[in-house]
Amino acid sequence: MNHARLLIVLFALPLFARDPLAQRIGHTDPSKYTRSRSHGSAGDMACETLMPATAMNVPLQFVHRCQIMPGGGVGHHFHNTCEEMFVVFDGEAEFTIDGRTSVLKGTVGAPTRMGHSHAIYNPSDKPVEFMNINVSSIKGHYDAFNLEDARLNVAQKDAIPTFMTMNLDKKLLRPTTGYHGGQGTVQYRRALDQDVFLTNWSFIEHLLIPAGASEGSNRHQFLEEIYFVLNGNGEATVAGETVPIHKGDAVPVLLNEPHSFKSSGGDLEFMIIGITTKKGALD
Repeated sequence: MNHARLLIVLFALPLFARDPLAQRIGHTDPSKYTRSRSHGSAGDMACETLMPATAMNVPLQFVHRCQIMPGGGVGHHFHNTCEEMFVVFDGEAEFTIDGRTSVLKGTVGAPTRMGHSHAIYNPSDKPVEFMNINVSSIKGHYDAFNLEDARLNVAQKDAIPTFMTMNLDKKLLRPTTGYHGGQGTVQYRRALDQDVFLTNWSFIEHLLIPAGASEGSNRHQFLEEIYFVLNGNGEATVAGETVPIHKGDAVPVLLNEPHSFKSSGGDLEFMIIGITTKKGALD
């Protein structure tokens, strides 16, 4: 076998033996949520780890799926080696970044670069559906510096946020025919691109696959992705394995894994988290 062919074969192989796809998918399960307080918060969240650091080769730290209880949240704190994004799926919450607070309504997120303080608070009388995504600049390393400020009773709130936000509004999606060689027309938008982040976190994409349409099979040499199902039911095919997926599932796609997705009927909606092996190596 010549060297060129050997390299092609090596790039096509997985980096290590993997568990079956069905075992690698994270499932949102409120019965597994554990109550806790975070970074000096005044009230509780209830969370599970939907995707741990060990699930990926790239420097993902975690994806937590939570409910913020009334009066709960995440206290004001810094990460100096991590980037983080709080995402609210329904209701609204008070987001604070660098000491400035705004009320944001779901589905919305606020990415926070390394070295910038951030917090979130639920002032309502109902739980808020929430996700926390953390990507480190150093694989496996986590840091935090707490300000011991729960951000209660913030008097001054900016009507227009002074920080970056991500809005997953379906009205912003645009039709894309033959997406990655798939069937029919999907609705797609890159909600955040790599310029937003300092780490290897490269993008957040919003994808809606209607009945009869699909994302065609594709793979990435330098990129890993998490397809989080916002709504709907469908099928995920990753590295030759096909499994059903449902609202609240998080599907990891690792380096060089061919992957495709289709709806089982009705709209299948994703938030896609993309993280690269090296900053800017987006293929």
